[in-house]
Amino acid sequence: MSEMITADLVDLDLSAESKEAAARALAERMVAQGRVTDLEGFLADVAAREAQMPTGLDGGIGIPHCRSEHVTEPTLAFGRSAAGIDFGAADGPADLIFLIAAPAGADDAHLTILSSLARQLMNTEFTDALRAVSDPGTAAALIRGEEPPAAAAKGAGGVEGAASAPEDTATASAAASADAAAGSKAATATEKAPEAAPEAGTPAEAAPQAPPFRIVAVTSCPTGIAHTYMAAESLENAGREAGVELVVETQGSAGFTRLDPAVIAAADAVIFAHDVPVREKDRFAGKPTVDVGVKAGINRPADLITEVRAKAERGERTAPAGAAGGTPVERAGDSTEGYGTKLRKWLMSGVSYMVPFVAAGGLLIALGFAIGGWTVNKAPSVMDHFVWTQADSWGALLFQIGGMAFNFLVPVLAGYIAYGMADRPGLVPGFVGGAISLSINAGFLGGLAAGLIAGGVVMAIQRVNIPAALRGIMPVVVIPLISSAIVGFLMFVVIGKPIAAAQKGMTDWLNGLTGTNAILLGALLGLMMCFDLGGPVNKVAYTFATAGIAVASPSDSAMKIMAAVMAAGMVPPLAMALATTVRGKLFTPTERENGKAAWVLGASFISEGAIPFAAADPLRVIPSAMVGGAVTGSLSMMFGATLRAPHGGIFVVPLIGNAFLYLVAIAAGVCVSTALVILLKGTRKQPGDAASGSAETPARDTGNAKQPIAA
Repeated sequence: MSEMITADLVDLDLSAESKEAAARALAERMVAQGRVTDLEGFLADVAAREAQMPTGLDGGIGIPHCRSEHVTEPTLAFGRSAAGIDFGAADGPADLIFLIAAPAGADDAHLTILSSLARQLMNTEFTDALRAVSDPGTAAALIRGEEPPAAAAKGAGGVEGAASAPEDTATASAAASADAAAGSKAATATEKAPEAAPEAGTPAEAAPQAPPFRIVAVTSCPTGIAHTYMAAESLENAGREAGVELVVETQGSAGFTRLDPAVIAAADAVIFAHDVPVREKDRFAGKPTVDVGVKAGINRPADLITEVRAKAERGERTAPAGAAGGTPVERAGDSTEGYGTKLRKWLMSGVSYMVPFVAAGGLLIALGFAIGGWTVNKAPSVMDHFVWTQADSWGALLFQIGGMAFNFLVPVLAGYIAYGMADRPGLVPGFVGGAISLSINAGFLGGLAAGLIAGGVVMAIQRVNIPAALRGIMPVVVIPLISSAIVGFLMFVVIGKPIAAAQKGMTDWLNGLTGTNAILLGALLGLMMCFDLGGPVNKVAYTFATAGIAVASPSDSAMKIMAAVMAAGMVPPLAMALATTVRGKLFTPTERENGKAAWVLGASFISEGAIPFAAADPLRVIPSAMVGGAVTGSLSMMFGATLRAPHGGIFVVPLIGNAFLYLVAIAAGVCVSTALVILLKGTRKQPGDAASGSAETPARDTGNAKQPIAA
């Protein structure tokens, strides 16, 4: 492998004025050295990483970085900017810019070399030397670890005081390999204590020194190359200064080395500094914990140590492993959220896992009908009869595969509602309850009830104080056994029949919808689909529709509802795309670019394509979209359009009943929304804007100096 950085990859007079220009200038050096094969592709990967989280750090440092398939080997380019470049750091522009490029398949050794830079950036002598160095070759050697910071700074006219730096910094890879043995490094502050211990016979011998406070930490970032290791180094340094034993587990992108369970067990507290979920988090349960973003671990490690020590003194501890306090929903939200918010998240947890089954099964069933005809549901099993050359056999095959996928809908819904409430112990009773719901014809409503009951039962069991000897078998044997028995009893004997009756009543009501009632329902569903563009209200309408077709033989009314919901959901992005096309001057350049993408998103039934427009101008965009969606939903119901597939947009038009009128309904809603948003934006436009002839600014409120809400 070539050296990670050479003099040709160093620019000590970087003249770029933006982070994009800086990345391009340094990336061009990588291309010239054959380290990057596709400049634009690599820069796109860098920009995607930058969009996840700014890469500027306090102290004038910018570290744009990514893993990319366009990188041939681990590479680092360095640029020094006299004017400074904004990389999003709180303390201002960065003058030291490091562009880190890792191959998409980089192994641990490669990432170890790259992570060494992250650790060195925590050393002020290292960064001071880089600011003082005048020769690219010396800068490259310093970054590789071949040149001590003191020597580099001194050679560049640095002060003599810098000579107090270590004489030998070792190689960069050696510095990074310390990550695997972070414990030994973190404990050095306390290992010196025995040397200073008083001699035997002194009064201090009767009062031995108290054991040090022990902390274990986990750091991780989206890419796992830079911030992960910088936070680890920062925490370790702060731990030594505070006189505590601090051991860090870095969860990088290529995997991680787990801390010794004995080290975790002996720890007094835990610090999580992460921007991606901590893997195997249950290992640290039951201890005082501070949970922050990875940048907090870099910028204020001493504060985190102080905070977690205070929690330990107050006796604040996280819930034991598997307890309700550590559920997936609560880990993803705020612990102060109300019950209503948590309930919605629990339900959405189940729905989010169910939707892929709905999409796959529904599309397969729809294709089965398209290929095999409407009698394909009466075909014999393909295990008994399948002719390779007959379309009917292929249609039956697709239909039966889709039907099997649909059989999982209610159990998956129930299982993952329980999972959102009680983590993995909730899966077994949730799935069992969902399967029972199917067997007693309680359907979708039964699945909702089964999931909530299963989660509640498991949460109740987890609150029981269990002897330590039995805790190991609780999640594997005891909880599944007891919770499944309770949920099964309640579903079969107590609440199953009432829910089945309610499900049948709702189905009969839908089947009886005709005329005005059906049109009003279509308008209501259209309003819901366009209200929050993929948010909770949108998901309620979509889930209502998919629940109706999530059976082998859905009713005609259920398929009409599904058609109305999908048609209305396509309206907002298509309307915004059309508006930016016909009246581009009312939109910013960014919105006009988003409008081009909105054509495809809208045609694919992705309502979220209109979110950039709604975020920028919600008071005009959202009402316009809702009116158009209501028009489309009501027209679709009036025309009697039907849809067996739960997704697909225009790509499933051949599977739609009354397809031409269905498209007419969509076009009508798009035109209404487009006209309204243009009217609302146009009437609010200031007279001065038209005179200026500028197409670069959106409409403003007359008499109001405030700009629309930024996207």
